[in-house]
Amino acid sequence: MHDDTTRPLPFPALRRRGFLAATGAGTLALAGCGGGSGSDDGGGGGSPKKGGRLRAAFAGGGASETLDPHLANLFADVARAKALFDKLADYGADLSAQPRLAEKWEPDKALDRWRITLREATFHDGRPVTARDVLYSYRRIADPKRAFRAKASLEPIDLDASRATGARSLEFVLKRPTAEFPNVLAAFGAYIVPEGATGFDTAPVGSGPFRFVSFTPGRSAVFRRYDDYWEGAPHLDEVEFLVANEESARINALLGGQIEYAHELNPTTARAHENEGRIGIVRLRGSAMQAFCMKTDRPPFDDPRVRRAFFLIADRRELVEGALSGAGEVGNDLFGKGYEYYAGGLPQREQDLGRARALLRQAGAEDLRVTLDTSPVAAGFTEAAGIFRDQAKKAGVTVEVRTGSKDSYWSDILDNGTLCCYRSGAMPIEAHLSQRLLTDSSTNATQWRHKDFDALYQQAQSTRDRTGRAAVYERMQRRLHAEGGFLMWGFADWIIGTARTVRGVGTEAPANTLDWARFDKVWLA
Repeated sequence: MHDDTTRPLPFPALRRRGFLAATGAGTLALAGCGGGSGSDDGGGGGSPKKGGRLRAAFAGGGASETLDPHLANLFADVARAKALFDKLADYGADLSAQPRLAEKWEPDKALDRWRITLREATFHDGRPVTARDVLYSYRRIADPKRAFRAKASLEPIDLDASRATGARSLEFVLKRPTAEFPNVLAAFGAYIVPEGATGFDTAPVGSGPFRFVSFTPGRSAVFRRYDDYWEGAPHLDEVEFLVANEESARINALLGGQIEYAHELNPTTARAHENEGRIGIVRLRGSAMQAFCMKTDRPPFDDPRVRRAFFLIADRRELVEGALSGAGEVGNDLFGKGYEYYAGGLPQREQDLGRARALLRQAGAEDLRVTLDTSPVAAGFTEAAGIFRDQAKKAGVTVEVRTGSKDSYWSDILDNGTLCCYRSGAMPIEAHLSQRLLTDSSTNATQWRHKDFDALYQQAQSTRDRTGRAAVYERMQRRLHAEGGFLMWGFADWIIGTARTVRGVGTEAPANTLDWARFDKVWLA
């Protein structure tokens, strides 16, 4: 059965999303028929209509793009992956785990064995999805020689001991009791692929709502409706994912009828077009965490006094107003504002330049010079870098802003540099911890590696009582708030533009969740 002892707060209380950051360079590659102009808003109702091709523009990752779902990291990657593949579970709008290929799950009393029953579903080549496919997929992700996104999330599973108990049933044996195991099934990148699958860029076979037609990395991917999809065939005949790295290219293509869906618009763009009637604007309030990321394993940020000084340099309200044009809310250096387990009782951190200077003196860093990496890869990044540079100057710190490539920004900043602009979208707080803040996390951009912190995470996972589990998560967050590497200054609205003919776009689905970029439910009026 479905575990609902740990359901997060309702969506209106949370609303943060957007990780898998968008990147890229180049121009919009266009194909297919021209779009129309309608009079109804993009989120309007009416009866779904079959047919047509929807063209959706995302920022992309250049020639290195792949359709391997286990390597999905950018928003474009995930949108393509969820069209072709499925996971056992996915996050609903409230960030609770919702069954997908898993029809149901049930733990034993000790919470260290979970029985999974798969629903009847088929891959695009007609083969049924089986327990063997699930085990193969998870073992591939967990390969110690590879750096797949979901590896840290799957760590609690003893995949050697786990086994298929039938064609559509399996038992996961865990290394320790895990109360929130359904979140593991919904982990980012934990897609199910056919047993033995290795190549994904020429003829990938999944079980998702669309099947592969063509793919040109950094330019375009075309997928066609899969009529035998377990949840019902999509309304659209085809969906085409186009790469347009510049926000101006996306909005101009939308206004010109060359695309029907523009992912990630700037607040100023949205305001300019929101009420003029030419396009529809979808706002997902406060959905994307905005931050500066300090590398805690190297100078100057290996000294916690310097990190604390930078926390106190930031004027978060000025950053929200200037970098986000006010379309967001102030952060407090912790992920998941409003989410379940969020340590909301900590005092809001305010700018204190005097205290920041004192900490820098104690650290012997009065005349500190640092390089802040940024890129126009995401809305507000370059603006935030400039604002923070000016704020730091008031504390005697010289910040040199370095603008990097949109194509390679996210891979460049993962291990390189000392300070960078960063963002994330919706995921449960425990998923944020496992994917970014454990010693073996594959996207550990702050290089935060502490075995005692890892042990606290495992303790939280194994704590059956929700109150006790919340207490451990709060302890972890208090430490991050005091000396972590994420200076989380705000939470931005996520903005999508649609042609007036587009219907069925989710309006309360943070990016990274099930109904975000869910083109099997979209139709063209």
